[in-house]
Amino acid sequence: MPRIHCPDPLSEGAHLALPAGAARHVQVLRMQPGETVTLFDGRGGQWQATITRMGRSEVQVEVGTHAPIEREAGRAVWLAPGMPANERMDWLVEKATELGVAGIAPLITERSVLRLSGERAERKQAHWQGVAAAACEQCGRNRVPQIDTPRGLADWLAAPVAPTLRRLVLSLEGDARPLSQAVAGDTHEAVLLLSGPEGGLSAQEVGQARAAGFEPVTLGPRVLRAETAPLAALSWLTLGGAAS
Repeated sequence: MPRIHCPDPLSEGAHLALPAGAARHVQVLRMQPGETVTLFDGRGGQWQATITRMGRSEVQVEVGTHAPIEREAGRAVWLAPGMPANERMDWLVEKATELGVAGIAPLITERSVLRLSGERAERKQAHWQGVAAAACEQCGRNRVPQIDTPRGLADWLAAPVAPTLRRLVLSLEGDARPLSQAVAGDTHEAVLLLSGPEGGLSAQEVGQARAAGFEPVTLGPRVLRAETAPLAALSWLTLGGAAS
C-alpha cells in the first residue's frame, strides 16, 4: 500500500486532494476509486484513506481512522553537520532520516564549500525538507524530522541550544573520547552531534564548540568523509549498542 506524506493536519472523515507529487504517483500505479493508501502528516501516527476520485491531475481521498503507529528511535539524535558539497547533503538528509534522526541543522563553517544565504538558503531548506518527507514515505516513519535553514556556525553556537541535550562534536584531537565511551550508560539520553565539512572544523571552531559545552568524541583513527562521519555516529546511536 503506498505511503503518502500530507503536510496539512489530517483528521478522520476529511475529504482532500493529494499533493501533486503524490497524485502523480497514485496515477502511475493505476490505482482506482475504492482502493486505499496510507497517509501521514508528519506529526505522529498514520491514517488509512480511500480514493474517491481519480481526475486528470487530481486525486481525491477520504481519510479513515487514525492508527497511532510510531517507528522512532529509542534515542533522539539531532545532527548539526558542516554542509558537504554538491548532492552529498541530499544524501545525508535522506539517510539520516532513514536512520531515525530527530532533526538536522545545516551549518556553514570556515572550510565549507557550499555557502548559502537568503532566498537560496530558504529554497535549499524546503528542498531538504521534501527529501526528508520522501525518505519517511519509504522507510515507514510517521514523524518527519525538521531540517533547519542553513546558518553560520558562530551564529548557531551563540543561539540558545536545548540544555537538556548531550552535546558532542566529532573531532580528531588527541583528547577526544571514543563515542561509545562518551555515551555509555543511558541509552535514551538525547544527543546533539556537531560535525565538520570537507576538511573538518578549524581549531578555532572546535574551541568555540568546546566553550559552548560540546565534548570532543571520535569514531576511530580513520578519516571519514563529511557526509559519512555523522551518519556513522547516528547509526551507532540509534541502531547499535547505544540503542539496544
